[in-house]
Amino acid sequence: MIRRLLIANRGEIARRVIRTCRELGVSPVAVFSDPDARAPHVREADASVRLPGASPTETYLRADLLVAAALASGADAVHPGYGFLSENASFARAVLDAGLTWVGPDPDVIEAMGSKVAAKERMAAAGVPVLPELDPETATGFPLLVKASAGGGGRGMRVVRSRDRLAGAVAAARREAESAFGDGTVFCEPLLEHARHVEVQVLADAHGTVWALGERECSIQRRHQKIVEETPSPAVTAEARERLFAAATRAAEAIGYVGAGTVEFLYTDDGDFHFLEVNTRLQVEHPVTEEVFGVDLVAWQLAIAEGARLPAEPPSPDGHAVEVRLYAEDPAHDWRPASGVLHRFAVPGGVRVDSGVEDGSEVGVHYDPMLAKVVAWAPTRHAAVRKLAAALERAELHGLVTNRDLLVRVLRHPEFEAGATHTGFLDQHRLTEPPRTDVRPAALAAALALAERRRDALPLTGAPLGWRNLPSQPQRAVFEHGDEVVEVHYRHTRADVETGVEGLTVVSAARDAVVVERGGVRTAYPVAVYDDRVEVGPVSLLRRPRFPEPEAVVAEGATVAPMPGTVVRVAVEAGQRVEAGAELFVLEAMKMEHRVLAASGGTVTEVLTEAGRQVDAGDVLAVVVEDPLAGSSGGSGR
Repeated sequence: MIRRLLIANRGEIARRVIRTCRELGVSPVAVFSDPDARAPHVREADASVRLPGASPTETYLRADLLVAAALASGADAVHPGYGFLSENASFARAVLDAGLTWVGPDPDVIEAMGSKVAAKERMAAAGVPVLPELDPETATGFPLLVKASAGGGGRGMRVVRSRDRLAGAVAAARREAESAFGDGTVFCEPLLEHARHVEVQVLADAHGTVWALGERECSIQRRHQKIVEETPSPAVTAEARERLFAAATRAAEAIGYVGAGTVEFLYTDDGDFHFLEVNTRLQVEHPVTEEVFGVDLVAWQLAIAEGARLPAEPPSPDGHAVEVRLYAEDPAHDWRPASGVLHRFAVPGGVRVDSGVEDGSEVGVHYDPMLAKVVAWAPTRHAAVRKLAAALERAELHGLVTNRDLLVRVLRHPEFEAGATHTGFLDQHRLTEPPRTDVRPAALAAALALAERRRDALPLTGAPLGWRNLPSQPQRAVFEHGDEVVEVHYRHTRADVETGVEGLTVVSAARDAVVVERGGVRTAYPVAVYDDRVEVGPVSLLRRPRFPEPEAVVAEGATVAPMPGTVVRVAVEAGQRVEAGAELFVLEAMKMEHRVLAASGGTVTEVLTEAGRQVDAGDVLAVVVEDPLAGSSGGSGR
């Protein structure tokens, strides 16, 4: 019997496992890197062990430190969560060799499925449909997908549409795979555009029983990583479902699988499907299965590790569940990850929230930028989607740029509502480009709330702040909203507040809420202020000071780092001519590679960094002097 469990992970999944431990009476033990010392999962565990360092390679990817932590804390079992070493056969063996219980499948099974190349061969032999494998050196059919053999989570994957881009894509995939998984092996397979990503949750005991716990639709993806998942799939028919379940069960039986795992497929609208991989661990999106089938998959993982038998038949599904992954990232700027303080984190609406953060959490640059998973269940798909979209829209996410608005746009898109999803959904519908909306009412609310805060800080005079006995110039406030500069004007009079926004009147103004009316409709704007950032409902504004500090002068044509990270590739040298959009550098941040491109065509006059160097956001990486005639070449877009 498991009495004390070391959770060899961090953040959301560590808290998720701790929650089940509490329900079962198992004592949870956490591990933490230096940046995670004050993280919620550390506080919620019974005991915790420090892993000195910050990067994953120093901490959560150190099998020796994790096994030592388990032994030092008196744990008798280890749960790997997902990511990091969860699918590392050597780690599983080290846990077992230390006399501890491994909560997962046999290391030999992990090893067999850890290589996607070998896994496809095993599945083909078992009669599971697979896509042909292509050699990265000789592949001819395009488009194709370069994939990391040991990879997952979208890392080490590249879409290639022509031969001249194949070598660069293979090199980039190998770098990213080596960094994320310690194995740079890659392979290629045909790219089935507009196919769906459908996976089957399997649960198997050591006595020969295998459950197929429904399918999950995971087709809404960015950078080959899922951001929306649901069960059941709106596309899978009853007949196709039977075939999917049979294939997934056959796959699990063929490798002697024990524990919770997932068999992933590419599914086409004609009902055909092809094997992708077996994830020999708990999936990020497991909550939707739990909500529909009424099971606790972590509890079953622990029970199976203790030798328990599954009932002969799985529970029956009920209703529909949809999950979104809430990330600290900017979809409009190539999914640029965000770091800093999350001042406020609250999601209303009766939905399930599995998070790794709370009010005041620091989101750093070393780990995946996922903040939380938000899950809605309802009797029907339509009701679940509507419930989830409303909860996200009302969520308080203060201090960081997130993908919340994108997720709401996806959930409310007519094609998503119709179930017409596929892996190219975001690109097809151009959903990463935020619609232009009038944020002046929100900016006015911010300005008035700030004025009230200033008034509260002054001695009472009996007159509103900014009021004058004689007519005066309006008060002015300037904010930044993304790339947009928003300026609003207002003037206090004896009777009310005059605004510079046509048709808008102020009903009331307080330091934390402003009510305005337009066309007979009143709208309340909650306002929260954090230094120079003002959060007005879902609108995040950065206020510009009236008397700004002098800024450092950046050389004309300077290319700066868009985020903190490590330079993994320098693609240019001084004196080189580049076109607009050419790759200059590749940065690694939050476990993903990000390309830094030339803003305009010109000549590189200086390269100020090198591969392997750490840079901060705003650091100048290179200077590109624009050619005098570049504007007429078409490369700059003018």
